[in-house]
Amino acid sequence: MSEDYYPYIKKFFGRWASVYDVIDLFISGIREKVVEVTNPESGSKILDVCTGTGKQAFAFGKRGYDVLGIDLSEDMLNVATKKNKYNNIKFKVADATDIPFEDNYFNASCISFALHDMPIEIRESVLAEVTRVTKPKGNIVIVDYILPENKISRFLIYHFVRFYESRYYPEFIESDFKVLLGKYRIRKEIEIPVMFGCAKILKGINEK
Repeated sequence: MSEDYYPYIKKFFGRWASVYDVIDLFISGIREKVVEVTNPESGSKILDVCTGTGKQAFAFGKRGYDVLGIDLSEDMLNVATKKNKYNNIKFKVADATDIPFEDNYFNASCISFALHDMPIEIRESVLAEVTRVTKPKGNIVIVDYILPENKISRFLIYHFVRFYESRYYPEFIESDFKVLLGKYRIRKEIEIPVMFGCAKILKGINEK
């Protein structure tokens, strides 16, 4: 399934780049909550994986942290770069399955609304790389979709999100995410539901 992942995802986000910030307004409050949950120490280096148009990177950067946002989509990063007024935020076109930094470089890493846009083999490679470049005991924060407990709500939310998300969403939402975290030794510390129970912020500790 992953052989056409790269051309597909670049085309997918290329179409969304010009309007993505409008959509992001609906989750703008989550960006600030992610910073609070991550709670990095002063002077921390933060990696924002699949940064898109940079909204999460800006939320960290305006608090004074050194932030690097990486993404496959040049179209998305062009939008982020044009908005960037911070000297402590940098953006780079990079593949999250092969992050161009040494081991244990970042104090904390964040993956916000991105893992659901990956087939399982890419998702696993990304988590392996994120743990590699994040310091031991460093924070790894993941924000992504979940389904509510109520059956009717699950049905409605699932089909609504599937309508506009990538083709990888159905497999992601049915996967056992706890097993995946355990495989890469990310110990769950905090899990907070957001978007009326349709998504969650998960703070993990890198136990590699």
